[in-house]
Amino acid sequence: MRNFNNWLKSVLIGEILEQVRGAGPQQISVLDLGCGKGGDLLKWRRGGINHLVCADIAAVSVEQCQSRYEDMKRKSHANEKIFSAQFITADCSKEVLSEKLDHPELMFDVCSCQFVYHYSFESEQKADMMLRNACERLKPGGYFIGTTPDAFELIKRLEASDSLTFGNEVFKVSFQSKGSYPLFGCQYHFSLEDVVDVPEFLVYFPLFEHMAKRYNMRLVMKQRFSEFSEEKVKKEHHRSLMMKMMALEATDSRGEYCHAKDHSSRAGVRLPLGTLSRSEWEATSKFFH
Repeated sequence: MRNFNNWLKSVLIGEILEQVRGAGPQQISVLDLGCGKGGDLLKWRRGGINHLVCADIAAVSVEQCQSRYEDMKRKSHANEKIFSAQFITADCSKEVLSEKLDHPELMFDVCSCQFVYHYSFESEQKADMMLRNACERLKPGGYFIGTTPDAFELIKRLEASDSLTFGNEVFKVSFQSKGSYPLFGCQYHFSLEDVVDVPEFLVYFPLFEHMAKRYNMRLVMKQRFSEFSEEKVKKEHHRSLMMKMMALEATDSRGEYCHAKDHSSRAGVRLPLGTLSRSEWEATSKFFH
């Protein structure tokens, strides 16, 4: 499932950078908002960007991200130019990030916020500050891209449940109550295969879209993971990348991959068995771009 999510991000990032580059030759600068340990560093490297700013609330993660970057530079070929980078430890839902930039005049072509923005929806103030940090330093025509849980899907599954919890052997979502869902601070608990176990907050997307207009942003695209993957896998180079990145299984004794066959048939392509198990698909389909 992690490989599948990485493939989705790779496709999204790659296509956005193509659009930026298509507008004319330029030095491409990117803000990775909520960079974590640097899981997208190789994606930025493949995208041929010139400068990257990585920001995250967790100091240890930022240190690991910087260490991975330095290691990547050391192992690069002599004739390969690796992008320059700055690493910032900050709570981007409370602090103004532009005040911490090494180059105060720096503007970004892309801001990427992957699986992070929903944490800021604890309050309107935090959500707005996160949005400000994502958008106020974007160049005209710049892109804010990201992934976040689908509030409508989560509420639908909660309302269909006989309890305050739903999920399977891969993931579990727990709410404190149901029937009333505030626009901010609507907390739920998400756990994934005993690896992730954190409180998150619902993002009501029409409200998020309205808030973004304050920063002169307009919605270009919003898709569920299932829709996005079905569309992109039709392209040979995206499908080839999926095959390289996916952890595939060879058998289907429990019928866990029937949905993958159905999905690939609708897309008009043939995928190897084991794209995602049904349980993993249920877990990841709650997200959208």
